[in-house]
Amino acid sequence: MTIRKIITHPGGAHKDDVLACSVLLARHPVTVCRREPTETDLLDPEICVVDVGHVHDPSRHNFDHHQFPRDRRPTCALSLVLQHIGVYEDALRFCDWLEPAEWFDCRGPVATARWMGVERDAMNRLNSPIDVTLLRRFARAEELRSGDPLWEVMRMIGEDLLDYLKTLRERLDTIGRHAELWELGTGGDSFRVLYMPRTDPLPAEPSFGLGRFIESREWTGSVAGLVYPDRRGPGYGLSRFNDDPRLDFNRIDDQPDVHFTHKQGFVAKVSATGRERLKELVTSAWVGGDGDR
Repeated sequence: MTIRKIITHPGGAHKDDVLACSVLLARHPVTVCRREPTETDLLDPEICVVDVGHVHDPSRHNFDHHQFPRDRRPTCALSLVLQHIGVYEDALRFCDWLEPAEWFDCRGPVATARWMGVERDAMNRLNSPIDVTLLRRFARAEELRSGDPLWEVMRMIGEDLLDYLKTLRERLDTIGRHAELWELGTGGDSFRVLYMPRTDPLPAEPSFGLGRFIESREWTGSVAGLVYPDRRGPGYGLSRFNDDPRLDFNRIDDQPDVHFTHKQGFVAKVSATGRERLKELVTSAWVGGDGDR
C-alpha cells in the first residue's frame, strides 16, 4: 500500500516516536508532520499516525498506545510499528535497549530504574548527547522532508535497525546449519566451545551472531570459548565467550601456528585450520577451575 505521510504529535519528543517514525521512513520515505491528527487522518490508511490519536489500528496505519490500560505490559509506539512490520519478537530478543525503552516511555524513569535493578541516577548517566540533540531537533520541527538532515538521519537509523534484524536472523540461520558445539577437556574439568567453520560468503565480521546464537540455545554459562574464521586470513580466531577467565590464550603464545595473542589473554589468531589442531590449541589455553574470578 502507498503511504503518503507520517503524522506524529507536536511538542516534546521521545525516543519511541522518533524511532517509530525512523522505522517507518525506512519503508516509506515520505514527509513527517508533527501535529495533532484529524479524524480524516485516522481513517486514511495511506497516512501513518504515530504515538498520537488514541487509536491502534494497523490496518489503517494508526500506531498509538496511550489508550491502553495501565496494567498492560509496557508497549510504546515503536513496539506497535515493529509488530506491524513483523520483526518485534526478534527486536525484543536481539536489541537489548528495546524493553528498557518501552518501560521508560510507559512507566517513567523511576519505575524503569527499579525494574532494571539500578539506582535512579544511573538512568541519567546513560544519556548521550546524540540522543539529546536528535530529540531536541525533532521536537522543534513541524515538518520534515527528504533532504532535511534530520529526516535523512532518521531514515538511516530505521534502515540500519531493520538491516541489523534481517542480517542477524539470516546469520543465526547460517550458524544453526554449520556451527558445532565442542566438548573439550576431561572429566570434571570439561568445557564447551562453539566452532563456526568458514563459509562462502564469509561475513565481514565472522564472529557476528555467535553470542546471540548461544543465547538463543540457552547455552549461556556453559560455553567458555569461540572459534571462528579470521577475516584477515585463512586461519581462525579464538576468543573467550563473555570474557570467561578460564581461557587464557597467552598460554599458547609460543606455538608456531599462533601469530597473535592479546596481552590480556582473551583472544588469539592462528594459522591452523584443521579441527583437531584447533581443539588442541583451545584445550592448551584452558586454565580450568574459576580462572581469575
